[in-house]
Amino acid sequence: MSAADGADRSLGQLVASATAEMSALMHDEIALAKAQLRQDAKRAGIGGGAFAAAVAVLIFSLPMLSFALAYGIHAWSDWHLSVCFLLSFAANVLFAGLLALIGLVFAKKAKKGKGPQKVAASAKESAAVLGNVKPHPRAVPAGTRELPATTPIEAASVTRSSS
Repeated sequence: MSAADGADRSLGQLVASATAEMSALMHDEIALAKAQLRQDAKRAGIGGGAFAAAVAVLIFSLPMLSFALAYGIHAWSDWHLSVCFLLSFAANVLFAGLLALIGLVFAKKAKKGKGPQKVAASAKESAAVLGNVKPHPRAVPAGTRELPATTPIEAASVTRSSS
């Protein structure tokens, strides 16, 4: 749109354009909020899944792995069988601890995401910028009366109150 096109538009058209742009901005802010919340939920889900995997590994495979590892250590080292079972248990606990640590890292990332706070700050910033917008100064054609300067928001409230 050129400057000449803007001069030919009526106040109603300018208000309608400003309203449409504000609506589009709010829709974009909502879409951003949804995307950030979706990302935080995904991180939380991955963290929860890692914790669940740690528990499942510990519960379901511990007996099988413990026996296999203990007998393998016994065959390799000729140590007493009880020591081999203790080493097997320690290896399973370390593996479950590693999975729990991965789950903790993802849970902290999800908690640190602060998607809703980012969206609120962005919306406040957009509102502050729009609140400080001044109309573009235009040359007033000779013989016409100059209207007082108003922001699009003020113009919209005046237009709505008169209808």
